[in-house]
Amino acid sequence: MNIRQIAEAAGVSVATVSRVLNHPEHVAPKTRDKIRTIMEEQEYRPNWFAQGLNFNRTKTIGLVIPYLLNSMYMEIAKGVEDVAQQKDFITFMCNVEKNSELEKNYVQRLLTRRVDGIILMFSSLDEAYIRSVEEQDVPVVIIGENKGVKGFNAVKVDCRLGAEKIVSQLLENGHKSIGLLYGNDPQQESLDILEGYKHVLKANKITVKKEYIKPVENTIEGGYLGARKMIASRPPRAIFTTSDEIAYGAMDAIKDSNLKIPSDIAVAGFGNARMSNLIEPKLTTVELPFHKMGVYAARLLFDLIEAEDRAAEKPKQIILQSKLRIRKSCGHKERIGEMF
Repeated sequence: MNIRQIAEAAGVSVATVSRVLNHPEHVAPKTRDKIRTIMEEQEYRPNWFAQGLNFNRTKTIGLVIPYLLNSMYMEIAKGVEDVAQQKDFITFMCNVEKNSELEKNYVQRLLTRRVDGIILMFSSLDEAYIRSVEEQDVPVVIIGENKGVKGFNAVKVDCRLGAEKIVSQLLENGHKSIGLLYGNDPQQESLDILEGYKHVLKANKITVKKEYIKPVENTIEGGYLGARKMIASRPPRAIFTTSDEIAYGAMDAIKDSNLKIPSDIAVAGFGNARMSNLIEPKLTTVELPFHKMGVYAARLLFDLIEAEDRAAEKPKQIILQSKLRIRKSCGHKERIGEMF
């Protein structure tokens, strides 16, 4: 049964049925109850897409994710989804497998489906393309760092400062030689971590050695292979990694080399993934507010969706801070705990 047949059965106009679906407070209680009873009896389900087009809103948003199996991205997505549910919106999640062409394809499909807004997570799209999306009256919010893209609403974390904190902590623990295994995902954040690492060493007049800096795949396997190469000849006193996944692999490599953590080599990661407090020894790491990143990005997006004059809204940049989680893997001698 469609909306016209519902109207005929209730003896009212199609417009009255539409008001019951969208603005029931504007319909007399007796008429409203009659129409709802007929709908329940006929098991009528409104066409949400057509309903949305009538009011120039589909109550849907798009969330573009680089890689669905990455736990970091899933925590961010959970933050977005939590806010979307509160707003009674549906979230279309698009897994682009770190492929820029696939990302463009998904964005176009989201636009075809008339989503009310799009969140791009660690996007590879350039500024001109994102601007073309906004020109179609679809607001965009970016999660993550992209120095080639400016002038958009964005949520990011100061990863360089987080790296400076953890490297300084390792130096305070007496580890004067610190290796770095850095991944390529997210790319800009990893480069910021590399810069933070170099800055602290130089500030402490410690030579930055090329053999102690190794690019690796952002996986457990990448961390394992990178650590094996780093410790094959003259191992550093500590290894710092740009993700916890890389750190897990590095820890396995150290153990397989008959070395102990942290007495032979200390280890520190980045991210504070769920497993970091469960492995042995527990991993010292930099905690990133993944869930909060999703929450803030979604709130920004809904502010834009609901704005009366979107063009008058100035882009907002929200920069979140990280926290240190000091655990056994770094060899902290005075106290083993969680430091903020």
